[in-house]
Amino acid sequence: MKKFLTTAFLFCVAVAAFAQGAEPSATASFFAGKYLAHLSLAIGAAGCGLGQGKAVAAACEGIARNPQAAGNIRTTMIIGLALIEALVIYVLVAAFAVK
Repeated sequence: MKKFLTTAFLFCVAVAAFAQGAEPSATASFFAGKYLAHLSLAIGAAGCGLGQGKAVAAACEGIARNPQAAGNIRTTMIIGLALIEALVIYVLVAAFAVK
């Protein structure tokens, strides 16, 4: 829980730092427009990929330990994977909104 709160705090600080208004320049910054959208999509996809990998590994381990519960474990895993994949779709929608 402590790691989560620390990460959330750092994220809020980073958002506040980048939200400060700056004078527009003629050249595009790396953290503006399409570059930020692509970066956020890459980070979101990487994080969700890691989460899905851990979920599948844990489900395989659970099925190996208790084969009778394979149906329940598989159903729960598929629902969890769908929710994890929804996060990437939300990032994709946000990336299109930034563009």
